[in-house]
Amino acid sequence: MPTATGSSFFAHYGALVLEPFKGRESTTYQAIEALTQDRLLQDEGKVTTATQWALAVLYNGLGRYEEAYACAERGCENPQELGLSLQSRVELVEAAVRLGRTPRAAEAARMIEEMAQASKTTWALGISAATRALVSDGRTAEDLHREAIELLDSTQARMDSARARLRYGEWLRSEGRSADARERLSEAHEMLSEAGAEAFAERARRELQAAGAKVRKRASVAPAVLTPKEVEIARLAKEGFTNPEIGARLFLSPHTVDWHLRKVFAKLGISSRKEISSVRPEGLTATR
Repeated sequence: MPTATGSSFFAHYGALVLEPFKGRESTTYQAIEALTQDRLLQDEGKVTTATQWALAVLYNGLGRYEEAYACAERGCENPQELGLSLQSRVELVEAAVRLGRTPRAAEAARMIEEMAQASKTTWALGISAATRALVSDGRTAEDLHREAIELLDSTQARMDSARARLRYGEWLRSEGRSADARERLSEAHEMLSEAGAEAFAERARRELQAAGAKVRKRASVAPAVLTPKEVEIARLAKEGFTNPEIGARLFLSPHTVDWHLRKVFAKLGISSRKEISSVRPEGLTATR
């Protein structure tokens, strides 16, 4: 049942992507449980890779690097899942660097570079630059951090772009360049907060404070207003249209629809299509 299996996987994937970035351990495990208990899913390798990647993101965001490292290692074990295993390697590099396991981090960064050179996509090349920056020093590290931001800014991967800024800001602070660090960390904090990535936004806030900036912790952030395009997509999703169906109506790719929906979920504080059905019409309003 390839179609049912694929659609079933992606039905749970939205929550699995969003919850770890929020740093919410309980809801991340709920998303994992929903995925692993779905009887339609028969691809154990895909499920394992996805769940271990999600946990690695969660623990990197929370600063629990030993746990992030272990999960990321398990997420790299299935070479057939190229996209998910690549993302697990990204988390592995970050955790390994934090733990002082430089040789393992460098090895994983080299594998990411090989995969990026094979695919030649802007996103993969940006991710490769970001991870190589973490295992480099001096001017090389700085050039790679800047390259990663430039490449990822030209993609729709806003979360990766924000995290690239966070890593660059952290590196700048470690180099004693507090003023430069504050600029990049402020950008990262704003982007991550807007995206609902609470754990990473908090990490950026702590780094900003360490760099000498005064940043208030966002205890309660007002919900972001949806863009007109997000409203249009959200209303169609609320009516039960699938991503390909929405894409066909709006002349967008299913991937672009999925990207917009993730932003909608983050802004509305929800994690799945099922929850969007309970959003009141007045919640689906746009900026003018």
